[in-house]
Amino acid sequence: MDIADRIHLRDYIVAADIGAFQTERGQNQRLRFDLEVELAEPALGVNDDVDRILSYDVLTDAIAAGLADQRYNLLETLAEKIAAEVLRHPRADRVAVTIEKLDRVPGALGVTLTRRAGRVAADGGLPARPLVVMDGGGHTLPKGAVVLVPDAPGLPLPGGGGDRQVRLLALDQAAWVLAARLGLTVADSRTELDWAVTEGRAVVWAPARMIADVAGQDADPLALAVWLAERMRAEALLLPAALTAPAHPTLPVRRWPGGADD
Repeated sequence: MDIADRIHLRDYIVAADIGAFQTERGQNQRLRFDLEVELAEPALGVNDDVDRILSYDVLTDAIAAGLADQRYNLLETLAEKIAAEVLRHPRADRVAVTIEKLDRVPGALGVTLTRRAGRVAADGGLPARPLVVMDGGGHTLPKGAVVLVPDAPGLPLPGGGGDRQVRLLALDQAAWVLAARLGLTVADSRTELDWAVTEGRAVVWAPARMIADVAGQDADPLALAVWLAERMRAEALLLPAALTAPAHPTLPVRRWPGGADD
């Protein structure tokens, strides 16, 4: 008999830019979220102590974190991200995530997925934390690193509004060149990056796909490295010795060579 305790969030509506169709890009549409979490332990005997329960803020924060991470084409990808965020909490054993689009048809269309805590990393539910690296291939890479190609030098950039997209595409091209030289694979989505880090693999990041719809994000390689490191909750950002570090880093910065923290 199933006697597991559960908490839930119902009819939580947020507007977001999401969808694979061109008509959906650049326009917010309403999403309705329903989350139900099966608790790892019964809620009995907590003595009315808020610190001994799974707070409802965990559910709303997981939605906010998922939406802030990137622009998604698929509801399934967003739901997977939200489920992983909830299961980071040690009191969560299983979560069901339903997301519905409310503005595409007269009714609602969406997806429901269910995930258990055993599908995330075994160390208390916390995912692996990568090193995000800026390097052109001149150093021995640490295991599990995510590599950001520093630049594509010599490419003439236009003076008009296409400058950002051209630079992103140039970085993608440089990523493939570097990956071929190092014998690595290229990752251009968060799913591929998370898989590589979990497997302890070094990969080269091609940023254009993930960054194209992130409004206001600079295409400068250092800015992209910081952006990726923050989104992936990186262990540290590893930079060339000659490169000026961010003025107010939100995570540890290390240098080639030596690996000393700034």
